[in-house]
Amino acid sequence: MQYKIGDVARILGISTDLIRYYEKKGVVTPVKDKSNDYRYYDTWDINYLIDCLWFKNFGYNIDHIADMVTDFSRDQLLDDLDAKADEIEENVRRQSLLLRRIREHREEVAAVKAQVGVCDIRSSPAIAYYLNRFNQAYDSSAALSQTNQQWLKYMPLTKRHFEINWDEVAGGGEGYAWGFSLDMSYAEELGVPLEPPIVTLPSQLSIHSAFKSSGKDAFTPHHIDFMIDYAEANGLEIFGSVRGNLVCSVVEEGQLTGYFEVWMPIDPYPAN
Repeated sequence: MQYKIGDVARILGISTDLIRYYEKKGVVTPVKDKSNDYRYYDTWDINYLIDCLWFKNFGYNIDHIADMVTDFSRDQLLDDLDAKADEIEENVRRQSLLLRRIREHREEVAAVKAQVGVCDIRSSPAIAYYLNRFNQAYDSSAALSQTNQQWLKYMPLTKRHFEINWDEVAGGGEGYAWGFSLDMSYAEELGVPLEPPIVTLPSQLSIHSAFKSSGKDAFTPHHIDFMIDYAEANGLEIFGSVRGNLVCSVVEEGQLTGYFEVWMPIDPYPAN
């Protein structure tokens, strides 16, 4: 039985361009009718094309597939299948992490509005982080650029991390820093190198809250003044730099508004 290219395309649900491509690569060898210039494909050709579609659905690219179905030995095929299985396994692991992170992120976005201005005491997550922006200035050094490039690959498992130095705040300063953080569970899962400029921070007993900031360049350390008031009113001793992360940026009343989760560490063993 012989089939025109349009017939083959309809039988397999593929484009005629793809069939022509595989013909160019030598996967199929139609017979050309010199009287009308039509190409005719037989059942053998269709079987080869089915093989191509079989491997395509494993995620192989069409160039590689052409070699697989025409030139591979059994050992080559086994090696290739092993490599693809490893690749798929890594993709499944990555997708599992992304699914976990997007569900966490949804919970964070859903909860943060109710947390604005409300203080409670809880333990902060253990994190790995680094800083690359100080007030409005980014550090563009070669060493930090390399870290930036690596950590961009970890998105969106990372969080937009900020740090407010407590000594500076206590002295009336306005300084703050930004960077990226990863919860330690993700850092361990990803095998993140935990060496400078990466800093690890264990879980700390903290005053926990959230604030929001609307408009360009409106972020300021004074957004946490209410948490300082809470600490003083409850006899809590602030114990190190304040840290947090941008939970989300949304439009409210026509302005871009950021919601921020905050952790203000406190001394679990105050002198009093």
